[in-house]
Amino acid sequence: MLGLHCSCQTLCGSLALSKKMAAKTGSQLERSISTIINVFHQYSRKYGHPDTLNKAEFKEMVNKDLPNFLKREKRNENLLRDIMEDLDTNQDNQLSFEECMMLMGKLIFACHEKLHENNPRGHDHSHGKGCGK
Repeated sequence: MLGLHCSCQTLCGSLALSKKMAAKTGSQLERSISTIINVFHQYSRKYGHPDTLNKAEFKEMVNKDLPNFLKREKRNENLLRDIMEDLDTNQDNQLSFEECMMLMGKLIFACHEKLHENNPRGHDHSHGKGCGK
């Protein structure tokens, strides 16, 4: 997974913050991670298996929680279907959390590149106008 040299269990075993603490007192990045997990489960628990997104849950998540990042894609059913098929590496017509995080990683990378594209000074430590707008 992601080329990390340690397993997910090793990483999770070293987490010192409880779920409640991470959401309230963690760092900005820790709160962001907690938010991503919570949003995924907000949709994954609606229908079917509680730890995966089916097509309806994925579509609803994209439309409601990624309205600016995937403007073009959410208007096109075929593009959304293609995105889900690309992410669904085990081809079970469901997106696991790990499969869904591939989309998040790609969106974060694309947003970072877009921020630098809009920055007249290039890749320094400031960013241009935000992405997803």
